[in-house]
Amino acid sequence: MADSRNAVLVVDDEAEERKALAQLVRSWGYEVESAASADEALNIIERHPPTVVVTDLVLEDMDGLALLQKARSSGYAGPVLLLTGHASIENAVNAMRQGAHDYLTKPVDPLRLQVLLEKAGDQASLSREVTLLRHQLRQKGAFGQLAGESRPMQEVFRWIELSASSSAAVFVHGESGTGKELVARTIHEQSARKAKPFVALNCAAIPETLIESELFGHEKGSFTGAAERRAGCFELADGGTLFLDEIAEMVVSTQAKLLRVLQENTFRRVGGKDEISVDVRVIAATNRRPTDAMAAGTLREDLYYRLNVFDLPLPPLRDRREDITALALRFIEEFNHADNRRVTGLSPEATAALQKYDWPGNVRELRNVTQRAVVLADTGPVELAHLSGSMAGREAPAPSSLADLERAWLARAIEQASGDMKAAARLTGLAPDDMRDRIKHHGLAKAASTSRRGKNR
Repeated sequence: MADSRNAVLVVDDEAEERKALAQLVRSWGYEVESAASADEALNIIERHPPTVVVTDLVLEDMDGLALLQKARSSGYAGPVLLLTGHASIENAVNAMRQGAHDYLTKPVDPLRLQVLLEKAGDQASLSREVTLLRHQLRQKGAFGQLAGESRPMQEVFRWIELSASSSAAVFVHGESGTGKELVARTIHEQSARKAKPFVALNCAAIPETLIESELFGHEKGSFTGAAERRAGCFELADGGTLFLDEIAEMVVSTQAKLLRVLQENTFRRVGGKDEISVDVRVIAATNRRPTDAMAAGTLREDLYYRLNVFDLPLPPLRDRREDITALALRFIEEFNHADNRRVTGLSPEATAALQKYDWPGNVRELRNVTQRAVVLADTGPVELAHLSGSMAGREAPAPSSLADLERAWLARAIEQASGDMKAAARLTGLAPDDMRDRIKHHGLAKAASTSRRGKNR
């Protein structure tokens, strides 16, 4: 077999089925070699690695799971498609967790097989191109837009890389602010679907009466206000990835309809009669424990198990403290560039405060705190005084915006300095001219004057 993008290995111990499948695949222009056993397949893989392996899950000498594991152990990294009877779907899903690309039920749907072979070929080419890059990024503690050198994040990176090589569903769960959508985007961007749409839907933000229309679209006149036909998220994401955030907040009756779409890859628009076929990879997420959501009846068990081919828990920031400083420095660099600031890093006191804090809002909170600190610091390092009150060891209510935060910070400095602008500037670390400009911007000149008069009395 030639080592090319068009090389397919068909493995089946049933001679007639093997011959028919090989002929079908060959008719599509692929170079095909057949194997009647797992051992024969492993010999072919070792001698002439194919682009794609298509294997029955049940073989006489070794089941498809063992074949998959041995192929991976021998260094074969290409896509593996599994053929399975209806009774073996659970085993096929387990195989996908171990690195299979996808599976088909028997009798094989030729159109679905042809599409999967094309996608598997694309994935094989992509994998060869990005394997080295992924390794280099992970060694540097970054993967896509994600960052972290800690062991928990390296494990997250490993699962992202594994799931990106497949079209299987992924279930991401973790506390608010841990980066669930960013993980979903990274999986999409590392997959063969990256040139196709990534569509995100927050299920908690959509009213129950509109969620079906958002997912499946609607026909004109299907309900009050439906003035025209509208495509839903599944149509918009065709060929790409659909991210369903807060899946446990979706009404249970709609979850049942979603399950059908995942099983059949078809749906009807609200008010429509025609079945619409789509090829969509679904990534779902929740900030609740899946077991708690199922126990509470807000997440259907059958839907969860359908989505949970790859289970991807995200660690809270407090469980990977060794990443905090590096993340803060990365955010400082981002905001320096975005806002034309010249912040040079973190003071030792600020670093200690960031490390000590428990971060209930996780990475999202760290990003917001860093953005505020960059605004307040402007130049030089972020100091302890630039951090919010709770991290600096003070009890202070959090203002509602960055502007409010800066105004409150300046007002406190003016009060402590009894209206002396030079002293207030020293307390904040601002140049006197910058201090005057910001006081004027926030309308604090009168407060400064009043505080000054009070001191002189």
